[in-house]
Formats: sequence, C-alpha cells, structure tokens
Amino acid sequence: MTNHKKPNRLIAEKSPYLLQHAFQPVDWYPWGEEAFAKARREDKPVFVSIGYSTCHWCHVMARESFEDEEVAQLLNAHFVSIKVDREERPDIDAIYMSVCQALTGHGGWPLSVFLTPDQKPFYAGTYFPKESRYGQPGFLDVLGTIAREYYKHKEEINRSGDKIIHALKQMKADHAPIKEDIIDNAFSAFQTSFDPLYGGFGDAPKFPAPHQLLFLLRYGRWYENRRAVEMVETTLEGIANGGIHDHIGGGFARYATDRKWLVPHFEKMLYDQAMLMLAYSEAWQVTGNPRWPRIVEHIHRYVVRDMQDEKGGFYSAEDADSEGVEGKFYLWTPKEIVSALGEEKARFYCHVYGITETGNYKGANIPNRIGRSLSKTAQEQGMTVAELEENLDILNERLFQVREKRVRPHKDDKILTSWNALMIAALATAGRVFKEKKYVDTAQQAFHFIENTMWRQDELFARYRDGDVNIQGYLDDYAFLMWACDALYEATWQAKYVVKMKETADRMIARFWDEAHFGFFLNQADSRLVLRPKEVYDGALPSGNSVAAMMLLKLARRTGKMDYEAFVDKMFRAFGTEINSYPMGYAWFLSAYMLGRKGTKELVILTDEKTDEPLAGVLNNVYLPEVIPLVGRSADLYRIASYTKDFTFVNHKTTYYLCEHFACRKPTNNADEVIKVLTT
Repeated sequence: MTNHKKPNRLIAEKSPYLLQHAFQPVDWYPWGEEAFAKARREDKPVFVSIGYSTCHWCHVMARESFEDEEVAQLLNAHFVSIKVDREERPDIDAIYMSVCQALTGHGGWPLSVFLTPDQKPFYAGTYFPKESRYGQPGFLDVLGTIAREYYKHKEEINRSGDKIIHALKQMKADHAPIKEDIIDNAFSAFQTSFDPLYGGFGDAPKFPAPHQLLFLLRYGRWYENRRAVEMVETTLEGIANGGIHDHIGGGFARYATDRKWLVPHFEKMLYDQAMLMLAYSEAWQVTGNPRWPRIVEHIHRYVVRDMQDEKGGFYSAEDADSEGVEGKFYLWTPKEIVSALGEEKARFYCHVYGITETGNYKGANIPNRIGRSLSKTAQEQGMTVAELEENLDILNERLFQVREKRVRPHKDDKILTSWNALMIAALATAGRVFKEKKYVDTAQQAFHFIENTMWRQDELFARYRDGDVNIQGYLDDYAFLMWACDALYEATWQAKYVVKMKETADRMIARFWDEAHFGFFLNQADSRLVLRPKEVYDGALPSGNSVAAMMLLKLARRTGKMDYEAFVDKMFRAFGTEINSYPMGYAWFLSAYMLGRKGTKELVILTDEKTDEPLAGVLNNVYLPEVIPLVGRSADLYRIASYTKDFTFVNHKTTYYLCEHFACRKPTNNADEVIKVLTT
C-alpha cells in the first residue's frame, strides 16, 4: 500500500491489518505500555487509529493520509500514534467506539480517537480526508488544531476525558428489568421498519443481520404469527437475489449500500457466512423453500475452498478491493460473459443475471437476480426450476474458473476463535438439518483445531496466525464456543460436547461475570484499559452477552444444573435500560428472553448401542427451537445430566421422556405420539 521502504514497529506484529501499515512513514506503535510511556515522557497526545484489514475506508485513509509524508511529519512531531486491529482487540474498539458515538452520534471504521497519555479520550471521529472538503474537516486541519489546543488547554482536556469515562461507566452501571411487553414491542418495531418489496429493515445501507431473522422465526412459532415468518422469507429471498450474494463464487458480502441489496460493500466476513447459513437452515425447517439448501451448500463450498486453513480453522475475511479498486474482482461486462460462455449461453445468462451494456455499477455489472422470476424463466426455457438452477450452476462454475484468473482481493488469514466458533455452530446446525455429513465433518475439523490450538491449559486464546497463538480470550470466544458445542452435540449426540460446553461456561463465568451489576464483561479483569466494556447490543453479529444468555439457559435445561440459569435471570434484570429503549437492537438477547418465558421442552431419548434412533432424525426436519434433546445410553446421559439417573427402558425399546415446566410425562416407546405432542 506504500512505497516507503523503512519499516516501523508494526513489522513485528502478526495482525494483517497492522502489517499493512508497517512500511508507512508514520511512526506507528502497537497498543501497549511503550507507546503510552513515550506519550507521558514527552507530554504528547495519543492518536489511535482503529480498523481492520479488509476495511475499504481504512484503505482510503491509509492512501490519503498515512502514506503521506506531510501527514506523517505532523503526527510524528506532535503525537504518539497507535494502530489497533479491532478484530484482535474488540475491547479497545468497544470503549472508543462508544466514545465516538457519544461525541458524534455515529461510528464506523476507520475509527480515529485522540487520547491523553493516560488513555482518556477527548476527541473522536471516523474517516477524515487529508484536506477539508464538503464541510468535512481534513485530517491535516484536525491534527493541527488538536496539537495547538492540547498544549493551550491541557487541564481542560484532561477534565473532559475524565467526564467522558465517568459518563460511560455510569451508563454501563445503570440497569433495570426488561419490560413485560418488550417482545411485542420488538416485533412491532420490526414490522414498522420492514421493507415489503425487497426485505430487510430500515433504509440503506442494509445489513443482513441474520440474528434478527432468527428472532422473527422464533417469534413466529412461539406467538403463532405468520407475518413474522413472511418477513424472514422476503428478506432471505431479497438477499439471495441481490448483488450482495456472490452468485458465481458463493457466500455473501458484508452489506448492501442500496435498498434492493444490489450494490454490496464487497468485503466478505466469515461471521456473515456463519450467521446466514444458520438463517437459511432454520428458515428451511419452517418454509421448506427448496432454494435454501442450495444456498447453504454454496456457502459451505465457499468457506471450505477459500477460507479454510489446512489445519481446519477458518480465516477471517476477504477484502472489498483488488488492484486498489473496490469490487473489481466481482464485476462483469457482457463481452466478458460472451468470451467465457459463448454467444447463446451468454445471452441467456445476461438475461437471468441482469448483465447489460450500460451496467449497474460504475459501467460494469454486479450479477443479480432482482426482479426476475425463475419459475417464469424456467417455463420460457421449457424446463423445471430445478433443471434451470442446475444449468445456472454449470454456467456460474465456468465464470468462476475465469474469475479465478483475476487478481484476488486480499485475504485476512488470521483465525479468530469467536468467528470460528460461529462457523462451527452454523455448519453443525446445517449438517443436522439437511442430514449432510460433510458439514458436520467440517465443523468437527474446525472444532478440533480450536480445541488443540487455541486452548492453553484452561485458558482460551483469541487469535492464531502464522503459527502464533496470542491474546487472551474475550467473552465472545467463550460464549460462541459454547454455541459450537451445543450445535455439535445436537448434530452428533456425542456427550463430550456437553462436557466441553459446561467447562467453557464455568471458565467464562469465572473470568467475565460482573458480580456487582450482573452481565459479562467483554475482557478479563487484568486488562490495562480505562474501563471494562460490557456489550449487549447485537450489531453485525450477536453480542457475547446475548449468546451467553441463550447458551447458559440451554445448558441449564439440558443438564438440570439450574445454577446456570440463575446467571441468566440476573442478566434479564440487568440490561433493561438499554433494551427497552431500542428492542430491535437486541434481537438475539430477546430470543433468549423469549425462550425463558415461553419455556423449553426437554426430550430425553434413551437408546442402546444397537438401536437406531428414528425420532431424532425426524425432529431435524421440524422447526422446534424450544426442544432441548438428550440422546444416548443411560451412562452417557447420566454423565451430562444427573437428573436422568432413574430413567430406564420401557419394554426394552427406545424410550422417550418428555419434560416441560419442570414436570415429565409418562415415558413412552411411541415416537409418533411424541412428535404429535411436540408439534401441536
């Protein structure tokens, strides 16, 4: 990204994002005591730039400012400059993103924050152009003003930083119970902001936010609301048809810049693949839409082909840019389609995917199926929809081979425990739902990597790259790994996953639980930051607290160890102030709250080694998120759920024990009877 030849301190780091800045003229420091000691010694303000390696606007600011000698001279003379990879240090990002949102009303990356030498923030923003334009201050002007004002008004700036930190601490300490009508309020908010034509919620830009769709699927079942399911169907259809969906290579971009889901921000994040795989899998259980298994298959193919390390873990992301141009790797002209497919097939393909001479993005084309009926096209071609899909798969594969010869976007090849755990949960769930062993095998391979690489004795670490395991695990690493264990158990019925889930829960509670104000901190207590962030907002992916609430609740009900549920009850009482004000922003946390209120059904299926279990397979086809199954032999069940110690076979056959509201029905051998009870 730069012609500057002399490396700075970032050259010794493992983060791909930090390494992108290692040859810039800015005298960058990684976050650490060395930088702040220099700031104290030289009495300089600290400039902190936070981003990630596949961030388009981070690249833009890097080219305009951080590679510029004039900017570098100003930074080096008057500031101590620190680079932070938000994916490696979500705790730092959470603190200063809160500051930016409080001071400016918005946030995003690159995040630009100015601190006193003792880490207290006094000014924040996001992307700054080098020179002022369109009323937006230029970075040179910002640096010049702050350099002057810091020395003139140092005491006032320090007081301002103290006030900001105090306000954030008070905000996090303030808590109240969740309102009784919060679930209906959340649904009403979704309904009000829903786009009935293209799906999704709110105005552009549009984010997939699959956890919101998972909430609506649960609301649709537990509150018998068909409209909730229809919103999910429309949204998943819109996302699948849009340019946010990579129809040629599989997978999905991070978000769309427009209402129709046509123009994506082209970067691909691992967590989006995981969450959308979950959404399409669960939606198929509800709707039976034959297109959804195909999309899940294409996600699986993409992540295994392009995102999986040889040891089984998954990389983090792929960039939006290639050769310095956003989206270049993904764009097509009709001439390129003809060259790849021939005239006749190209004409057909361009018709289906909206490829035109004028283009739909900067004179080129993003393939999409917006506004095109596959059933009508199939009828015109004299074939079934399934046959049409197969033909399109063949054409897309040809185009994929052509596209592979292009310069690929940068890949962020660090492996994050939290995002890998999400991917494992999604693969295991999809494998269970669609009875696809290869998905479960991929999930187990990745889990094996996490278990053998990211654990050091009883400590879970957050990041692996280039043989280096580093950074103490965050709440998300532990909570999401619980999700992975839960999904793998339901896909395999191997008791070891429940045992690992319990061990992970115990360590999570010991490291992150806030005994004074409840909920879980994001980072561990020994971190040297101005405060310990505690996040419950469900942004691009569910928060660690949301996932912890859901998984502790399921663990309590599955094992009968209700101490875990006591933590969840306290969480429901702790976060009401935030959630009541904007329930749409806490969809996964409210999914856990719904599950607790509506009640689970514990289904114990007692088998022996020689007995095939028919009911567990049937249940995979049915959407029953309230059912928490235990399947296996008496010894295995007792190992993970001591309350099953007196459960015995009836008539020497597979026996079903169904419990709800802390009471169990009479055991039975009749699987059909159990299914009837569960589905009515």
